[in-house]
Amino acid sequence: MNTLTHRILSFAFLTVAVSFATVAQQRCKVSFYSRTTSTVAFEAYVADAVDEQPEFPGGDNAMMRYINKERRYPREAYKAGIEGRVLCAFIVMPNGSINNIEVLRGVEESIDREAVRIIRNMPAWKAGRISGTAVPVYCILPIPFRK
Repeated sequence: MNTLTHRILSFAFLTVAVSFATVAQQRCKVSFYSRTTSTVAFEAYVADAVDEQPEFPGGDNAMMRYINKERRYPREAYKAGIEGRVLCAFIVMPNGSINNIEVLRGVEESIDREAVRIIRNMPAWKAGRISGTAVPVYCILPIPFRK
């Protein structure tokens, strides 16, 4: 199975492709395409391209406490000594909700699912902003699993 086919199958409704759009001040965006029509469904800004980056409620330290509290190491993976960081991507929407969670680099299937579960259950974030207006922002977050 080629990479393109794998990416299309990994999303329920949308696939992601990176495109560089010419916007005010050359801001970088990620475009999300509809699987059925191959048209742009919506776009999100890359985190470094916004004036104010999205923020977990309480900041980075609060996010790490949340991850450590919520993380449930899959039993079989723990017994087998499987460790690593799951690199996840997601969109922080203008209302602070988390959408389009994707595993960019996984460790093992059960650990990957747990990382996605942690992100899916996160509380609403403070939205990213450009010129004071909330915008969707594409974020990448590693979720560590260590014994």
